[in-house]
Amino acid sequence: MACLKVRQYFTRALHRLQKGPGYTYTGLLIWYCENTNTHGPKRMVTEGPKKRALWFVLTLVFTGLVCWQWGILIQSYLAWEVSVNLKTGFRVMAFPAVTVCNANPFRYTRSKQLLQHLDEFAKLALDRIYKYNQNGTVPGDLPLAQRNWSKVASLVIIEKSDQGEETVLHVLGSGRNQTHSATRNGSRTGSYKVALQLCNEDSSDCIYRTFSTVLQAMNEWYSLHYMSILSNTPQSDRMAMGEQGEEFILTCLFAGQPCNLENFTQLMHPMYGNCYIFNWGSDGHPLITSNPGAEFGLKLVLDISQEDYNPFLSTSAGARLMLHQQNTYPFLKDLGLYAMPGTETSIGIFADEIVRLGGSYSRCTFDGSDVDVKTLYNTTYSMQTCLRSCLQDHMVKYCGCGYHNYPLPEGAYYCNNKDNPNWGHCYYHLKEQIEAENSDCLESCKQPCNETQYRLTISMADWPSQSSEDWIYHVLSYERDSSTNVTVNRKSILKLNLYFQEINYRTIQEDPALTIDWLPSKLGGQFGFWMGGSILCIIELTEIMIDCLWITVIKVVKWYWERRSRRSRTQFSDPPPTVAQLAEDHTNAGFDPDQADQARQGRPCALAIPGTPPPQYDSLRIHPINQVTNAWDCGQI
Repeated sequence: MACLKVRQYFTRALHRLQKGPGYTYTGLLIWYCENTNTHGPKRMVTEGPKKRALWFVLTLVFTGLVCWQWGILIQSYLAWEVSVNLKTGFRVMAFPAVTVCNANPFRYTRSKQLLQHLDEFAKLALDRIYKYNQNGTVPGDLPLAQRNWSKVASLVIIEKSDQGEETVLHVLGSGRNQTHSATRNGSRTGSYKVALQLCNEDSSDCIYRTFSTVLQAMNEWYSLHYMSILSNTPQSDRMAMGEQGEEFILTCLFAGQPCNLENFTQLMHPMYGNCYIFNWGSDGHPLITSNPGAEFGLKLVLDISQEDYNPFLSTSAGARLMLHQQNTYPFLKDLGLYAMPGTETSIGIFADEIVRLGGSYSRCTFDGSDVDVKTLYNTTYSMQTCLRSCLQDHMVKYCGCGYHNYPLPEGAYYCNNKDNPNWGHCYYHLKEQIEAENSDCLESCKQPCNETQYRLTISMADWPSQSSEDWIYHVLSYERDSSTNVTVNRKSILKLNLYFQEINYRTIQEDPALTIDWLPSKLGGQFGFWMGGSILCIIELTEIMIDCLWITVIKVVKWYWERRSRRSRTQFSDPPPTVAQLAEDHTNAGFDPDQADQARQGRPCALAIPGTPPPQYDSLRIHPINQVTNAWDCGQI
């Protein structure tokens, strides 16, 4: 039964192809205009000539507007645009991790022996710069035993003549004076300037880092050599030279409850020595607070021991602190704050949660697993950890050693002046390339999709007051040293108050500007506004387009068959034979039964040809020739 239906369907399709479409494009268009629910096309066929032309133009214009609006919407969807929503709420807040350090990384009495030679050369360099400032000349070269003690960075004085020529004078006599005609970057107005000279291994290429003051040049020069010395110092020795927790943190109070060193995690920071992190949250259970105000926050009293500062390493006195998320690395040099000694610093905290969509909408990562750069920090992923890990990888790859302020990849070692005398030139040259707009690190690193940022309000007051400083100094001295003598002073102690100013949060969240479920709605809205139609009108238009396509197919097939038929008639130009001619070709002189039997055996429906032929005229031919011949052969006539 099913086979019969399929056969009938193809028979009707073949008949339609032979017969033709039955209607034209014009007829189909008129039928659509008369029956569609869209307003414009109806008026095009029902109005007079003038209005018909007007409605034709209006329909054409609004159809173009619809297509234009649809193009904008589809382009906006494919561009993965986002909209930023701000949400606020009230809830119990997780208290941030608080990292506190001393601005001076090492006690001078404990590190003096390690930095003795560096301090001597720093004093000598300052003395020579002062003499040049007074006399206009640099003293003679150093003794041979002290000359060229380090080639990683040389302090130089760049003189500028009236003709624009610049002469480089080595402060410590580590090389010959050189004259240059080109003006270097960073030059300032004046007859001379102090700079750092960083050269490659054969001194064929040098970088000059100029500074506005001698103070900045000395700090940079001292830091480079200081890092070289620390690269060969074991971490245990550095921790012993740094601030000890019981000496640094005098009192601790959180939410009205006392806390101690057990609530802190010690971190060896490359720039600030021993640092201590409160509420690090490495166990997954950070402290929470449900009330705003200073009474429910963190209160600390710190002793920075300013009298034991290194005179060249630390030019600022105070505590360095930073608020950050749990289990994230504190980049104190870039993002930290200073708290001044002799003051009480109150810091009010506001929390902002940032939620990015990720995927095709924004370039972010949830955990850093899809970032090409392997982070060297054993903490939660952040943009800073990725950038610094990338810089360290490039440093090890191109310079052969690692920068002291960043963790080392496996198998690498830190740069030092003895094994890598030109590491300073390589580092600054590489840093300029990394900080370029289209650097590899910026292209590889991604922002985290979820992060919390803290907005701070800071206020300060003198602490302790003059009327209360006597008893406060005695109490703090006794609690720390169990001594009746005063061992603290205003220049060394400070107080910190950190608290949530309001127990509410702001969530800055990215949402898709246009989603797949809203796209059809907006497309339909534009179509309804400009054309007065709906989705059914679009289906009607689609149906008409399919019918037009079907008409085209039928016309093409019919044209092909007619062309093929014309070619066949050209090959057989003679007229078809008549019935009389066919009968004459098959007439026998007599009837032979044996031949008839043989013919029946060869063809099942074959009959013996009668001896008497039919009449010799064509008026009896009422069927096509092929049907007559078949019927005659089968014995039906």
